Amino acid sequence: MPPDNPDRIELVQGTLDMLILRTLRMGPAHGHQIAKHLQCTTDDVLQVEHGSLYPALHRLERKVWLAAKWEPAGKGSKREFKFYRLTPSGRRQLLTEESRWKQMADAIARVMWPVEEG
Repeated sequence: MPPDNPDRIELVQGTLDMLILRTLRMGPAHGHQIAKHLQCTTDDVLQVEHGSLYPALHRLERKVWLAAKWEPAGKGSKREFKFYRLTPSGRRQLLTEESRWKQMADAIARVMWPVEEG
């Protein structure tokens, strides 16, 4: 997304990793598919730049939360895409990240919208 877009929302550090893991829970995908899924699912609010996405994918691969394999783009195509899939340790990490995210969101909600005592 262009940096001058007033609707741009910056992700909290670590959030992109969680969103990638969650996206890959649905099945293997290549980088462009992951970025498009995040964009479409969030009605264009989240548009992940390649300069952020691919370093995150490589970081998750180094942590062994993702496995990657080059595969043909389609029948008869000479082009290949690197498909990423969630590993068992990536699935466990996703559960941890989801739990932390819920705790943080609940805590922020209590500050932003406190319960009125009456």
